[in-house]
This record gives sequence, structure tokens and C-alpha cells, in this order.
Amino acid sequence: MKIPLLCLLVLSLLVSPLAAQPEFRGAWVATVFNLDWPSKAGLSEAEQKAQLRDIFDRAQQLKLNAILLQVRSMSDACYASRREPWSTFLTGKQGVDPGYDPLAYAITEAHARGIELHAWFNPFRAGTKGGSSCAANHVTRAHPEWIRPYGSQLWLDPGDPNARRYVLDVILDVVKRYDIDGVHIDDYFYPYPVKGAEFPDDVTWQKYGMAGGKSRADWRRDNINRFVEAMYHEVKAAKPSVRVGISPFGIWRPKVPATIEAQLDAYAQLYADARYWLSEGWCDYLAPQLYWGIHPDKQSFPVLLNWWRQQSTAGRPVWPGIATERIGKPYDVGEIARQIELTRQSLPANGEPGNIQWSMKALMHNQGGVADLLKREVYGEKAELPSR
Repeated sequence: MKIPLLCLLVLSLLVSPLAAQPEFRGAWVATVFNLDWPSKAGLSEAEQKAQLRDIFDRAQQLKLNAILLQVRSMSDACYASRREPWSTFLTGKQGVDPGYDPLAYAITEAHARGIELHAWFNPFRAGTKGGSSCAANHVTRAHPEWIRPYGSQLWLDPGDPNARRYVLDVILDVVKRYDIDGVHIDDYFYPYPVKGAEFPDDVTWQKYGMAGGKSRADWRRDNINRFVEAMYHEVKAAKPSVRVGISPFGIWRPKVPATIEAQLDAYAQLYADARYWLSEGWCDYLAPQLYWGIHPDKQSFPVLLNWWRQQSTAGRPVWPGIATERIGKPYDVGEIARQIELTRQSLPANGEPGNIQWSMKALMHNQGGVADLLKREVYGEKAELPSR
């Protein structure tokens, strides 16, 4: 008996579910202070590789499709750098070769599982005070004129155009030599404020800023604006397929929107005008760190998410960071599921959803049962990556 074509089509839909909507599903893997990987410094090559495989296996099980691996946390390298020393968080001593290239290995393992690998850079943090353990080719020793002590740390001064150029060249070196899928920078621009201390950039302010007609605060913001703009355009010129992502502090300014309260003013204290970068299209996605609950209103996840989306006049997606590590303190695991569902609602025209988990450790440890919940319900179907 012949079956009509329409019936065959209906039958095929019943037995073959429609493909899930594209969605960016990421997780950060931090190397600084061995937060996520490797679990401690000084592990053997085999142990480090095994831990990386475990991370990518778990990501695949949970149907994640992107890992954001921190490859430069303190002007050091978790890859074979031509410019900076090997990270102390690999071997326990800066400049010591771990015996393999972790970034190259991570890219291979990620791609074998259909997962994007985004290289995550901290642009301006240079180390901690008492840098006698720094390798000879570390920037604190090679270019001390760019370095500013602040609080317990050392920083590259964003006000020095030579320092900014140095960081851009470090990033572009990785873009050109590695098959990465993305470049990612986090929320450290000018450092988070230390009570009673001013960032010591008098030298660069007098040399580069004072005569320019801007206030010192506007000059500092302009330094970061220049860096972000140059990074975006130079990465895209070098390799157009590489996504450029930025993860700023989740609140642009206190009282924006009006119900929002915050102890930190990222615009005025970190000199990070992420709203401007988003409106200018200087990223392929913005991942504001929305590490608060749906309630109360003073730091409301949906209120902030919607506000950030409204700032994207250039049409760039907003894929927020979600504080998975805070399950149990103070959120239950259901909060994470509800927040992810909110990222799928009220999307801008032609928008594609996405979210990024902070951090992989919570997923590896199944904190509060979150890995089980994601696998069973929230990420039930595999999702293709959004278009570039």
C-alpha cells in the first residue's frame, strides 16, 4: 500500500524531533590560583591532561558547546608563548615548561567533542607584590616602567599606549598561531578599588593625559575604550571567524536601571564603559556577570538582563554569566534553571539565547545537583552554536 507524501512527512516529524534552537552554552575554566584547572600546581603532564579530558567529557555530557579557558591570568601563559613565561599555576614556578602545550591540547580535545574553545585573557593584571619569583622575561622585569603596584598586586598601566600595545600583541599572537574559536576578556581593566588608595598613574597622566583636555576619569575610560576597540578590530582582521567576547561587571552603574543598587560603580571606578562597547559593536557577544538572584529588585537578574539587551543597539547578543558556584549560598539549584529559562525569553529580533556558567568546578562537583538538573531538564537537547 502506498502512503501519501503528507503522511510520510508527519510521520517523520513524530519520530525525528526538531532540532533545538541555537544557543550558546558555555562555562569558564579558571587557571588563576588553580580555581578550576589544574587542581593544583605541579601535577604531571599526564595528570593535567587527564583533568582537562574530564572537563571536556563533563561539558559534552551536559551538552555545553563552549569552554572559556583562562590562558593568561597574570601576564603569564598556559600555552607556548613567544612573549611571556609559562604560568606558575601549571608547574609551581613561573617559566618552567610543563612538557606540553595545554592550549593546543585543550583545542584538540574540545573540537573532538564539538565544543568551541575560547582563549580567556586577563589584559592588565601583572602579578602579586614581591615579584622576585617572576621569570626573567616576565613583563614586570622586562618592562618595569609599565608596572604599577596597587593593593597586593602589580598592574600594567592602561594609560601607557606601549603597555596597551604589548597586551594586544600578546592576544594577536595566540589568534594567529592557534585554532581558537574565540578571544575572551574579563572584568579587570583598571583594578577594583582598594580602600584609601588611588591607582598610581601620575606619570602616565602627566605624559599622555593631562594636556588632552579630558578629566582624569574620562582619560582613563578613553584608554580602555581604545584598547577594546583596537582588540576587536585587530582580532577580526587577523581571523574573522574568531568570536570576541567581553565579560564586564554585571552592573554598569548604580541606579541604572533605577531599582538597582551596587557598592561598585564599574563606569567610574573600573573605568569600564561596557554599555558604550556594546552599542559600538566592539564585541561579538557581551557576557555581563549577573551573579545575583531573580529577587530582590535591588540586584535583579531579569531586570539587569533586559537592560543590557536594550543597550545592544548594534545587535550583539548578550549571553550573561550565571553564578552556578553560589548554589546553596544563597541560591537553590532551581534558581539556576529559572535564570537560564529567562535567557531564552523576550529575545531581541533575530536574537539567539546563551548563557555562561561560573564556573566549571561547580559543574564538575555537581554542586547541589546542578549537573544532574542541567543534563536532565535544562540542556535536555543538544543545541547548535549561534551563528557568528
